[in-house]
Amino acid sequence: MKNKIETLRASKSRLQLGGGEQAIAKQKEMGKLTARERIEQLLDPDTFCEYDLFIRHEAREFGMENKELPGDGVVIGTGKIYGKKVAVFAQDFTVVGGSLGYMHAKKITKIMDYALNMRMPLIGINDSGGARIQEGVNALAGYGDIFYRNTLASGVIPQLSVILGPCAGGAVYSPALTDFVFVVDGISKMFITGPEVIKTVLGEEIDMESLGGARVHCETTGNAHFFARNEAECFQQIRDLIKYVPSHNEEAVSSLNTDEKISKKIIDIEQIIPVDPTKPYDVREVIREITDDGEFIEIQELFAANIVIGFGKMGGKTVGFVANQPMVLAGVLDCDSSDKAARFIRYCDAFNIPIVTLEDMPGYLPGIDQEHAGVIRHGAKMLYAYSEATIPKITVILRKAYGGGYIAMNSRHLGADFVFALPTAEIAVMGPEGAANIIFRKEITAAENPAEMRKIKVQEYKDKFANPYVAAGKGYIDAVIEPNETRDYILNALQLSENKQILSPKKKHGIPPF
Repeated sequence: MKNKIETLRASKSRLQLGGGEQAIAKQKEMGKLTARERIEQLLDPDTFCEYDLFIRHEAREFGMENKELPGDGVVIGTGKIYGKKVAVFAQDFTVVGGSLGYMHAKKITKIMDYALNMRMPLIGINDSGGARIQEGVNALAGYGDIFYRNTLASGVIPQLSVILGPCAGGAVYSPALTDFVFVVDGISKMFITGPEVIKTVLGEEIDMESLGGARVHCETTGNAHFFARNEAECFQQIRDLIKYVPSHNEEAVSSLNTDEKISKKIIDIEQIIPVDPTKPYDVREVIREITDDGEFIEIQELFAANIVIGFGKMGGKTVGFVANQPMVLAGVLDCDSSDKAARFIRYCDAFNIPIVTLEDMPGYLPGIDQEHAGVIRHGAKMLYAYSEATIPKITVILRKAYGGGYIAMNSRHLGADFVFALPTAEIAVMGPEGAANIIFRKEITAAENPAEMRKIKVQEYKDKFANPYVAAGKGYIDAVIEPNETRDYILNALQLSENKQILSPKKKHGIPPF
């Protein structure tokens, strides 16, 4: 027995070296950790259980039959993050560039099946040169099997993708199908076709970083959700997020903690929101005032920054926040911000996470570019997501709520359970300036002093419509509240809606405006 154990240990040690010392040194030179080092940093200490270490590849062409590929270039297993069970795979770039072959894909789909069947989050660390060309269609079949499972698991378990190296061609579609994508500056690369192909086909020259680097996908494309400066920061972001999301879509939702210490938190929103509707402020400060311990984990911070999304806790329970950001484009909705919010709303709905919407926006962004980019279709995604969601939905109107924007931001008319408004709220078809120009155009034009008359009529419109009381008088708003009562009203609404049930028409699924 002793000899067999020693043989096992020697085999494991050799295989766990992946591509060998030279390949590992090259990985380090690129500023990258090895697959197993990444898993160690990500998981709680001594919780990782590895599977399929002894898998052998099945390629028999182009001299591959004589090559040993330790673990076939991917490490799979289970572990824990803050005590919560998770499944993980990490592609090993030291083994033939982490290329995906048939058995490589079989390992990934095995851990995906474990995660789905055993209802635990799945974390995939991508670092691969793409499909293993020597295996031909078998490699392509492997990608298809992975995509299929990504789709089956969607809305059932959280799926997180970490891009820590190249991720090109068909490989990018698996991360795109998952819930959250993490990237690291200078390390992550994602694109369908690389710079050389683009140059050959179109004659356009661009480097890899400018084409598909971390910042590009966080700021421009919106394909990534979290940006980190290094791998250690990235792993901490993942660990932080795991604290907020449930393990699966049927996990029992914890009851609200009504502890006196939490419920009586002192807040001071009055000092954050200016009375002057033209002055900006950071809506994230409002969110931190009403969450437990002022904690808030923002998602897609660098993309479509005119809307803020993310998770916080209220009364010990995870809550999703959707908030207009007056500091960027006055908080208007446009194509990108509508997509960003709609996807997040659907995620929260899938995992039974209540949504709190903080509204302060003058409407949709006007312009030829927006219209031609399909703002109608993109804006409709948000309307669809809010209307479809059956989770508790609470809205607080902080200031401006104009036109279609008022409806889109989880209004009573889209099924909001509770709608509250601060006394600074302005609810109208359009802003007072534009409305006065239309309604009182003749009076303003005929006046001896048009500028003075216009000023008077703008104020008249404000007094009649640009306030929360007309909407409150029609029951569209449940309560006009003081700013510093916001947390208490939201906590009470969350508690009341814990057992909410909605009977929806029977159907296979709806047809969102994708």
